[in-house]
Parts: sequence; structure tokens; C-alpha cells
Amino acid sequence: MPKLKLLALAVLLGICTAQSTTPAIHVETGVRVIMRDGVALIANVFRPAAEGKFPVLLVRTPYDRASEEDTCRFAAQHDYICVTQDVRGRYASGGEWYPFKNESNDGYDTVEWAAALPGSNGKVAMFGESYVGATQWLAAIAHPPHLIAVQPSLTASDYHDGWIYQGGALELWFDQSWTSILALDTLQRAAVRDSPIAEWTKLLPESAFPVLQLSSPQKKLASYYLDWLAHPAYDLYWKRWSIEEHYSEMPIAAHHVAGWYDVFLRGTLRNYVGMKAHAPTQWARDHQELTIGPWIHDGPMNGKAGDLDFGREAGFDRNREILAWYDAILKNSPAIQSHKPVKIFVMGTNQWREEDDWPLPRTVYTRYYLHSAGHANSDSGDGTLNASVPSRERPDSFTYDPAHPVPTRGGGLCCVHDSDMQEPSGAFDQRETEKRDDVLLYTTAAFERNFELTGPVVADLYISSSAPDADITAKLVDVWPNGFAQNLADNIQRLRYRESSDHPELLQPGQVYRVQFEIGATSNVFLAGHRLRVEISSSNFPHFDRNLNTAESPEHGRNFRTATNRIYHDSKHASALVLPVIPANE
Repeated sequence: MPKLKLLALAVLLGICTAQSTTPAIHVETGVRVIMRDGVALIANVFRPAAEGKFPVLLVRTPYDRASEEDTCRFAAQHDYICVTQDVRGRYASGGEWYPFKNESNDGYDTVEWAAALPGSNGKVAMFGESYVGATQWLAAIAHPPHLIAVQPSLTASDYHDGWIYQGGALELWFDQSWTSILALDTLQRAAVRDSPIAEWTKLLPESAFPVLQLSSPQKKLASYYLDWLAHPAYDLYWKRWSIEEHYSEMPIAAHHVAGWYDVFLRGTLRNYVGMKAHAPTQWARDHQELTIGPWIHDGPMNGKAGDLDFGREAGFDRNREILAWYDAILKNSPAIQSHKPVKIFVMGTNQWREEDDWPLPRTVYTRYYLHSAGHANSDSGDGTLNASVPSRERPDSFTYDPAHPVPTRGGGLCCVHDSDMQEPSGAFDQRETEKRDDVLLYTTAAFERNFELTGPVVADLYISSSAPDADITAKLVDVWPNGFAQNLADNIQRLRYRESSDHPELLQPGQVYRVQFEIGATSNVFLAGHRLRVEISSSNFPHFDRNLNTAESPEHGRNFRTATNRIYHDSKHASALVLPVIPANE
């Protein structure tokens, strides 16, 4: 036989051999899992074809169990039993859907059912992102004895602050878009097609959300939204679901995955720090890992975030990362146990780096003070930012009008992806926003050498308002030499919740208050020639709902008025940013 034909035959045989080595698996679909109250939840079970005992990976989702089929097939091919289940009231599962309410009991019952499956070795672990991260944590706080580990990605630590509300303000875009997807996706495209969600966000009162204006039987699909509006403060409604109050009770390993432009970044970081410090066993404390990349929520982890592409090396192979983590935890794989517990992608230099902990132990927290001659408004203003303590300086003021709020431009958003209704998340040029007179800008001089911030950035501001309630927003920006203004982190603080998330207290108009809140976390090298900027205003809409500048509940109010808000920066009121500076290697 000619050599060319032999070569072709060898290649063909090699391909066939490679195909035949893919491990066979067995799949059971539509498996009924009976909960303690008799409700049947439906699952698919993927098993290795080989005989033996295997650990079980479990994913519980409201987004259709079929969406996790590829991961479960991959896991079963690598000697795991994998279960994907529709949570209560979603897709094929019975019962009524109500976010968070049933996930602890149902999660406990499903974990223990999975541990007893034929071929199980009794070790159960969970994985998934967003609400699927919530199903992991809510199961874990119920203490199922066979749950060993979780891998919650892009998820929260508390479902009041950081999910439905943030800093006391309603996460308007997320709450309404997520509710629409979950409760009325079909009706949104049909019955209310002429009223897109981008218009819904402008309606007052917020309880006029069109999803709730349907006929009585349909209202049941989103009754929880009204409950959220009825509980703006952190009360017993929310405390029953808080993950943060249960760290000391969960003896489990966790691999926390976060994105710099994720809506739930702060919660993921809190979960890592909380479990690392308070998990009840040394083993659990030693087996907390954290990975943070330049990723948005509910999008491909491919290094693209808004206008910026951080490169292919910023990508994240979800299936392989899940199994790499569980090979180490459940199979004691020695090949992947030597790395440091924290892995972060540093923007600016666009490089991955391993660290010993979060926040970084070598962080030097440094105060950069706000300065101006009283005219920091817009990009034509005189606001500056540096390490010098201010002395005698006039405050900056701006007029906030709820009828003309500052528009959202990127950041951590979720969830509608229809091209006509999308509020895009990620990194975007902020220059158009910075032209507004109701946005104060404070900017450093251009850095002469690279300047790294990695960690949480805190705003420590002195504020007054002419209104009995007000919001303060802050946005951290990297200003490039060409003028591109890249948003890095942003947040909001509703001032009636300035002292406590559970006991609101209105303002005395004209009185100066000191307000401290976290703008967000980042890891960014401001390259030589770049400048650091903070934008201060009173709205970021529709990311957050509008403060109406009245004593009414913003969740139910109809009336609004303009307000004059002031930022003070003098020797007595030294407003500043607290920056997590990472010293340069000498």
C-alpha cells in the first residue's frame, strides 16, 4: 500500500480511536425527587458507564435543567454522577415558584436524595452561577450532612443588600428585568410587546410595574415583586435568607468565582472573606478559593466586557474549572493543590496573578482627598483629587432632578438581552455622562509611573441636601491619555439608610452628614499617563431607582421634587476616597 494511503489510514484510525475513547455515560431523564411536603421536583441524572462509586455533582436551577446538560455530560465522562434539577415551580417541577423561599428545604432534601443514589460514594457537591449560586448557599445553610463543597459563581451573600436593594436603593433594572424573564417572558413578547421594559422603569409609583397590572391569576406569577417593595429595610423577611449570618455554621469548601463587572461582585467577595474567617472547621477555612476575572454577569467569560476586550487569556473554561476544583476537593488530586487560594485578573496590565488572600495583605490604604474652588461640575469643572488634606475650600453643589436622572452607562447590570431592551454591562466610555452639570468630577494628575489599585475602594464624604432624603452615587474611573474614561466600579447610598439598613432615618435639610460606603472592588493598574477619577452625583438610572427627594417611600411614591446636594471638602469636612494601593515592586 502506498505510504500516503498508509498515512491516511493511520490518521483515520487515530481519529476513530480518539472517538472511541470518549467514556460512555448513562442518562436518566424526568426523575421525580419527592420533597418533604410531597411536591415532586424533576431531575436528569448522568452517570459514568463504568462500575464503581462516584461523587455526585448537583445543580439546581430555575432556568431549565436542560441548560446544564453539557456540563453534566462532561462531568459524567470524568467519573462523576451529575444531577441537574428544575427548582420548585419552574419548568417540569411541581409547586409554586417564589425566589429564595423553598431553596433551603428543597436543597437539603435533594442533596440527601443525591447522596443515596445507586453508585454514589456519599459525597455531594454543587455548582452554578447567579441564582444557581443562591440555591447552593441556601441549601448549605440548612446543613445537609452529605454536602461537602460548593462552587458558587457570580452570586450574592445577601438577598436584600446586593440583590434586590443596594445601599438602600432598589436595584431597579435587575429586579424588573429578572422578574420579567422569570415570570412573564412569553407574555412580555406577546401581550405587552408594545411596552418594553426600558419604558417600564420610568413609571411611578414603582408598584405600577406592568407585570403586576395583569389579570388576577397572572399576578400570582410575580407576587414576590410586591413583597420586595413592601420590605425596603433589612427586616425579618430578608434575614431568614441571609447567607452572611450563617458562615460559622457551614463546614464546607467553596470556590468563589467573581467578575469585576458583575452585579454581585461585592457579595461574592463577602462570601469568600466570611467563610475564610468564620467557617466552623479548619478544613473548611483552608479550602476557600477565589477567582476574579474581567467578566460581566450572564455573559460569556471570554474576556470581553462592554467596549473593552481584555484578551483571550482572560477567558474562563467553566466545565474544566468545575472539575479541576472538584478533582482536588473530592478526589484529592495532587496535581492542582499547590496554587495559591486567590487568583485575580489585573486590568490595565491584563495579567492573571495568584495571591495569598483577599484583600491583599500588602495593601496600603491611602486617602486621596477631593478638592475644587467650588466648581467641580462636569468635565469643564475644577475638581481635583490628591493626597493633600484640604484647608479652606468651597463646597461643590449640584441640582438633582428625578425627572432627568443621570443615565446608567455600563457597570454591573443584568439581565435582558433583547437588542431593543438591553442596558449593557461592562466597561464603557463615560465621557458623555461627564458632560452633565449634575455630575461632579475629581481627577488626579497623570501618573508618572504605573499605579495599582487592588481591593475595595471606599468613599468617605461629607454631604448635605435640601431634601429630607437623597442618594449619593460614586463611580471610579480610569481616564486614558486619549480621553477614554473607563468605569471600574460604582455604587449608591440612599441617605435615609446611611447609618443602618434596617432603621431608616430622614435627613435634616441643610445639615452636613458624614457618609461612608464602598464604591466597589477592582484590580486595575493605572498605566503611566493615565489619571484616576471619581464621579459624584445622585442618580444612576435605571440601574437604581430614582430618589424622589421627599419623605415618601421611594418604592411607592408618586410625587417628586428637585434637590440641591452639596459635597464638602475643607479641613473640617475632608471628603476623600480610601484607595487600596498596591506598592510597586522595587
